[in-house]
Amino acid sequence: QTEFKFVPCYVNSRLTGMGIPVSCEVDIYGVLSEYIGICVSGAPVTLLDINNTVPASMYEKSIKGKYDYRLTETFMGFHCGNTCSNLLKNPHMGYQLIMKRDLEPDRAEPDITRGTLEGDIAASDITFYRLQSTADNKLRAYIAQGEVLPVASHSFGSIGVFAIPEMGRFYRHVLIEKNFPHHGAVAFGHYGKALYEVFKYIGVPVEDLNFNQPKGMMYPTENPFA
Repeated sequence: QTEFKFVPCYVNSRLTGMGIPVSCEVDIYGVLSEYIGICVSGAPVTLLDINNTVPASMYEKSIKGKYDYRLTETFMGFHCGNTCSNLLKNPHMGYQLIMKRDLEPDRAEPDITRGTLEGDIAASDITFYRLQSTADNKLRAYIAQGEVLPVASHSFGSIGVFAIPEMGRFYRHVLIEKNFPHHGAVAFGHYGKALYEVFKYIGVPVEDLNFNQPKGMMYPTENPFA
């Protein structure tokens, strides 16, 4: 953005819509995960931050009693604006709010931070997944099926309110404990069965092929008295 005077998010979203996966922040395994998802689903995928929670007030107002999920099973899948416009409700051009705060704090209007494609991600079945390597070159992966809820995010960027059964436990005992990055790939549909076989085929050991284990099926490090 400091060289070309705009952020690349909209360009990234166009490429992804053409079947050319793009990831931000030098996330090589993220873009490889996206490519696998494109091959499996035959449709655009995206790459989102997985570390944004749903506010309790939003859960109480828009989710509780309407959808069969607890607060800990919901989260915000977010990125600045790299998701294909076909996957968004009311997509529109915007600017990168976080970068503007750092790079243009004294400007009333954005200048070099324009170029995002923003909108809430449309409700859909989804598969959240990722292929990753450890520091000592061992492949591992995770797969979790869920959905994007038809709930307004009241936020910015390409963002959706996601729900995955037993997400809280999965986040703690897989994503954090096994040092997965904060980016997760998203395929729009339930493709867990196919992705599981692909990951096995390319050499991910079954013991490192993680999924969101249902209630009553404990993770190896889970406290049985919790």
